[in-house]
Amino acid sequence: MATTAGGRKLGRVMPTGRVLAIIVPFIVLLVVGGGTWYLYGALNPPPKQQPIAFPHPVHVETLQLDCQFCHRGAAIGPAATVPAVEQCMFCHKVAVTDRPEVQKLRAAWEKKEPIDWLRVYRMPDTVRFVHEAHIQAGFDCAVCHGNVGQQQVVQHARDLRMGDCVTCHRVNEAPTDCTTCHY
Repeated sequence: MATTAGGRKLGRVMPTGRVLAIIVPFIVLLVVGGGTWYLYGALNPPPKQQPIAFPHPVHVETLQLDCQFCHRGAAIGPAATVPAVEQCMFCHKVAVTDRPEVQKLRAAWEKKEPIDWLRVYRMPDTVRFVHEAHIQAGFDCAVCHGNVGQQQVVQHARDLRMGDCVTCHRVNEAPTDCTTCHY
């Protein structure tokens, strides 16, 4: 119980309905939204061990493959997508067939099984990120993903929280209306 300076008991002090109407939704958004954001790895999570160790440096730096050669969905839709085993086999039916990781790929191909790649980047369910819009605006994949060609294991290169995205939108005169990115 609260008391006055003179020691008089006042009883419990409860916030008014108006204060609760403002505070409760804010707390719910903070806990649920913030918790989801951290759970999905906005703050530079550790690299994930993929089922096949894919050497981005070989494919990007040595062979000079463009990101969209493998991630074909990036220029035409919301998700960048990962390549199907069939797409990898276009080359690996004949190229570098003796390496252990390529052998894993070839085994999946022969069994007609997909590779269960682990997703590295994930936005909260309330965020609608569209790769196509960013690619069409001329942004290089490295702006958000870093120089993947130098990463042995792909990991977060940038803190992709809302403030980072809003700052980028402002700098590049892109829409900052909430409905641009949120459902």
